[in-house]
Amino acid sequence: MESFSLILAIVVVTALAFDFTNGFHDTANAMATTISTGALKPKVAVAMSAVLNLVGAFLSVEVANTISKGLVDEAGIRPEVIFAALVGAILWNLLTWLVGLPSSSSHALMGGLIGATVASAGFGAVHGDVLVTKVLIPAIVAPLVAGLAAMFATRLTYRMGRKSADSKASEKGYRAGQIASAGLVSLAHGTNDAQKTMGIITLALVAGGTLAPDSDPPMWVILSAGIAIALGTYLGGWRIIRTMGKGLTDLQPQQGFAAQTSAATVILASSHLGFSLSTTHSVSGSVMGAGLGRKGGVVRWSTATRMFVAWGLTLPAAALVAAIAEWVCGFGSWGTALVAVFLIASSAAIWKISRREVVDHTNVNVTDATDATDATDEEQSGVVTAAMAAVAPPPASPAAEELSATIPAPTDPMAPPARTTV
Repeated sequence: MESFSLILAIVVVTALAFDFTNGFHDTANAMATTISTGALKPKVAVAMSAVLNLVGAFLSVEVANTISKGLVDEAGIRPEVIFAALVGAILWNLLTWLVGLPSSSSHALMGGLIGATVASAGFGAVHGDVLVTKVLIPAIVAPLVAGLAAMFATRLTYRMGRKSADSKASEKGYRAGQIASAGLVSLAHGTNDAQKTMGIITLALVAGGTLAPDSDPPMWVILSAGIAIALGTYLGGWRIIRTMGKGLTDLQPQQGFAAQTSAATVILASSHLGFSLSTTHSVSGSVMGAGLGRKGGVVRWSTATRMFVAWGLTLPAAALVAAIAEWVCGFGSWGTALVAVFLIASSAAIWKISRREVVDHTNVNVTDATDATDATDEEQSGVVTAAMAAVAPPPASPAAEELSATIPAPTDPMAPPARTTV
C-alpha cells in the first residue's frame, strides 16, 4: 500500500509539472498578438494571462470529464500508465518549446494517454468514437473555423475603419479591444487546458482507488491545476510567443483584435460542449486568417508548414514515447524510477540547450539576428549622432581655406565682391 501511495503521489506531481509546461508553452495563444502589436508590455501581458488562466480553471469541468471518463477505459488503467502518458506529453512540450513551434499540449497529453494505455491494456481500452468525435475532428475543424472567422472579421474591421476620420483614435480603440479579447482567450485557455490536467489527475485517483468511478474532479485538484498553469503562464513561453506574434505574419491592432476574438469564441464554445480542443490550433488558425484578411497581408507559409508538421507528429510522437515509458515501468519499481530519472535528465538537458540563445521579454519581438543587429546599430548610431551634435565643429584647415572661391553678389553692382566658401 505504501508503494502504491508513492506512485500515486508521483503521478499527481508529474501531472502538475505537465500543467506547468502547458502554461508556458501555450502563453502565446493568449498574448502573442497583444505583445507583437504593442498593445501590452510583455511582462504585463503574461501576468494578466496568468491570473485569468487561474480564474478560467474554475468555470467548467466538462473537458476534464471527457478525459477522465470518456477517452480510455478506467478499468484498465493503472497509475503507472498515467505516469508514462505524462512523460510523453512533457517531453514533447519541451522539445517543441525549444524550437519555438506552437504545437498542441492537449494533443500531446491525448497521445501520451493513448500510447500508454495501448501498451498496457491493448487497443480495446481506447474509446475510438470519443477519440474521433471529441479530439480528432475538433483538431481539424477548429483552426479552419477560427481562421475563416478571423479573416472575415479582419476584412469587416478594415471596411468599417475606412469611415473613421481619426485613424490614431481608431487604432487606440482597437488596442483596447485587443487587450479585452486577449483576456477572453486567457480565460478560455484556463477553462479548456487546465481541465485536461484535472481530468488526468482524477483518472489517476480513480485508478488508484481513491475516488469512485465517474467522479468529478475534487476541489483541491481544480485549485492545484489552476495554480500550476497560472505559474507556467507567468513565466512566459517567449520562444513560441515570438513565432506566433512575428513568425507567422505581421499583425496590426485591427488584425490582433479580430484574431483573438475569433479564437476565444471557438475555444469557449468547445469547452461548453466538452470537446478537448487544442487552443494552439485555434489561435494559430485565427492568426493566419487575420493575416490573409488584410489587404497586402501575408502568411509566412514556411513557418506555417513547420507548424503543420509538428501538429501531425504530436499525437504519434507522444504516444510512442509514452508506450516505451510504460513498457519500462512494467519492470517494477526500478523501471518507474528509471523513467523518472530519464524525464528529469532530459528536461534539464533541454533547458540547458535553450540557454545558448535566450529569448525573453526583452527580445521577444526581434524575429532574427539581423533584426537584433539592426536594432543595436540604430541605437549606437543614435548615440554617435547625438555626441557629434554636441561637439562644436573644428576650425577649417589651411587646405580647406585654399578651396574657397569668390562669387560676385548680384544685389549691388557697386559693392565689393563677396567671398563664399564652398
